[in-house]
Amino acid sequence: MDGSGSWDAIDWNQIEDPRPRRSGQAVKESMDDFLLEDEEVLAQGHGVVLLNNRDAGTLSVTNFRLLFVSQAKKCVIELGTIPLTTIEKLNDDVKLQPLPHLSDKNHPRELLQVIGKDMRIIVFAFIPRTQQKNEVFDALRRYTKPANLRSLPLQGVEEVSLCNEWWRLTRVNSSYSLCSTYPSELIVPRSISDEDLFQASPFRSGKRLPVISWCDPGSGAVLARSSQPMVGLMMNFRNNADEKLVCALSSRTIDEKGSPRKLYIIDARPRANAIANGAKGGGSESSSNYHKSEVLFLGIQNIHTMRESLSRLRDYVDAHGSISSNGSPSAVSVVGDRRNRGSTWGGGNLNSMTSFSSTLGEWLNHIQNILVGASWIAAQISEEAASVLVHCSDGWDRTTQLVSLACLLLDPYYRTFSGFQALVEKDWLAFGHPFAERMGVPTVAENGGSQYELLRQPSLGNLSSSPSRNTLGPPGPSSNSPVQSQTSNNTSPILLQWLDCISQLLRLYPSAFQFSSKFLVDFMDCVLSCRFGNFLCNSEREREQSGVTISCRCMWSHLANLRASGGSFHEHYNPFYDPVNHNGALLPPAAALAPTLWPQFFLRWTCPIESQGGDLESQWHAMNKKYADTMKAKDIAEWRAKDIKLKLESMKQDLQREKRINSTALAAARSAQRENAAIKKAIESIGCTIKFSTSENEDRTEVLSCSLGRGTDGRAQQDENGDFSVAIEDSLVSDAPADHFCESLCPFRTREGCRWPDAPCAQLGSQFVGLKANFDAFDRLSIHDCYFGPE
Repeated sequence: MDGSGSWDAIDWNQIEDPRPRRSGQAVKESMDDFLLEDEEVLAQGHGVVLLNNRDAGTLSVTNFRLLFVSQAKKCVIELGTIPLTTIEKLNDDVKLQPLPHLSDKNHPRELLQVIGKDMRIIVFAFIPRTQQKNEVFDALRRYTKPANLRSLPLQGVEEVSLCNEWWRLTRVNSSYSLCSTYPSELIVPRSISDEDLFQASPFRSGKRLPVISWCDPGSGAVLARSSQPMVGLMMNFRNNADEKLVCALSSRTIDEKGSPRKLYIIDARPRANAIANGAKGGGSESSSNYHKSEVLFLGIQNIHTMRESLSRLRDYVDAHGSISSNGSPSAVSVVGDRRNRGSTWGGGNLNSMTSFSSTLGEWLNHIQNILVGASWIAAQISEEAASVLVHCSDGWDRTTQLVSLACLLLDPYYRTFSGFQALVEKDWLAFGHPFAERMGVPTVAENGGSQYELLRQPSLGNLSSSPSRNTLGPPGPSSNSPVQSQTSNNTSPILLQWLDCISQLLRLYPSAFQFSSKFLVDFMDCVLSCRFGNFLCNSEREREQSGVTISCRCMWSHLANLRASGGSFHEHYNPFYDPVNHNGALLPPAAALAPTLWPQFFLRWTCPIESQGGDLESQWHAMNKKYADTMKAKDIAEWRAKDIKLKLESMKQDLQREKRINSTALAAARSAQRENAAIKKAIESIGCTIKFSTSENEDRTEVLSCSLGRGTDGRAQQDENGDFSVAIEDSLVSDAPADHFCESLCPFRTREGCRWPDAPCAQLGSQFVGLKANFDAFDRLSIHDCYFGPE
């Protein structure tokens, strides 16, 4: 790091000495103007210099940020103020080069370097021989690297949101030893110890034991999730710790009377599938083993059925859309309307309509099952104040769909942009939905390497030369082929189905969501593109091992930047959003849960016009775009008109200024003309004639010459040796007398010098100052005051 001359600029004598340690209340009062709500000062240093701009001030470590307030400007310096979570690294052993007089032992180094995740590097210099640097450094080390979630500098978040008398936050899975696909922190009943969790986890598939995903702050009912219990083929295996944990989910009573809370155990699978899993050791719970519980099956099919259903729907839409992969629109039967080429499903062919009805109905039936299940779960929690435990086989596909959709229905926060992000981060990412397997992309194996190698051929190389690709026939021999095939068989549109369900809710409740259907489409595209590290790998643990969240871009920032670029008119915003009228749970009736095809996603490539034709959001955004363009053009026109107006005003002022100058010059000329006429009249009254002529001298200066003469007959005669002659040079006529002429020719000159403007010559008011005249001849003239008129 180059800090050339930076230390030289510090004059410690000009910096206030560190003030003695004061009470917390005094510190708070001194920083009151600069602290945010709920922000508290934890450590402080005075007389600190920010070397980046050489500004001296007070450096404070708060529970939210590192705050630097300028001593001279009395304001927060943005460069030296950084949130604690944005700090990536601290360095108290800073080497500044060159350091000309730091070699002197009388000038010890007291520097602290802060490196931020936002590309910021700042250095603070503390007053030597004080403990301020150590106090600030220790506070930063403690609060920028918290030991757990509760140590984070959260503002405005009550602890009850994480832990209260009924629930607690545990870090028993911090090393992922309890469950490798669960998050590092879990919310569990307070009555359950960490030892109970370790005893209960083997009884659930993949050790995905029951934990809390959402809690109703009013009734205390919880929404929990897990995987299937390992009850065995005969479904007679039990686990005391598991039963204790599940029962604790509903241990809190509903009211003061101590009414017991009902517990629903929701198995997302068909009953037959749950029984069939008994052959692998799995199965479902028996309500007799869990107090006040009821077990229900939702009949949602597995990932393979969903993949095949989407494949059939995609093929049919492609074959019968207005734009097809074969390059031509669908054929129109004589039964159909020939004017509606491609816009009528099946091209008007009745057999095709039947085929489509079957294909579309299959997909929509899956969507409806998910919607009905999530709506039923939300209704039991909201209306009955019951707790619900949801699971499927592994607890990361159908379970994630149901739990996250129920949260969306129950909590209006999750229907905002920030809430949607929190919901995805919680139930999809933290709880281990296998994105890599479902999208068919590589992930991290147990040894830390890739589950299967990506193609590493040069981008300009021959694609068919890859051992795992072949343009003709099946893939070539490769040791990775079995793993690649297995991963491909586990692909499934689980996330797409969830987004499809949200689009159905958007249709039912168009003013309940802050985001639009277009946002859901772009969100799905971002996930499928694998451009961002958020949705790589299969679990939180794998993402930490691979470091993808650090080395890859963040999808949420990308979407936020898109919205910021378009302002409130961006197509991601729902123009009909009304949070006031939708500040509670959404509980759609069963009759309303009749889904339709999501045109913005499924028809955008094959029927682009039809995919947006009946969408009010699209029409509104199109009109808004036109309006925004019109307003932009209006602003440009107004700016140009304002600029022209300013130029006109400037020209008008210049014109008025010229007019005033001309008026002044004209007045001066008229005054001189009147005076000249009076002088001429006086001269002629004594029998003299006057003649004016102009000429140029050697310096090309215009000279006005005047000659006077006397004639006995009263007629004008030109006499070069006349009694009086005057010559006026333009360069000598001014508002003030010319010093060199006044000194030599002025008849009023005294020993003290020129007394202008108090001299008699100034009092005469004559315009002929600086005249070269024969004053002796002028004295012989007899001029009376009566010669001058009133003017």
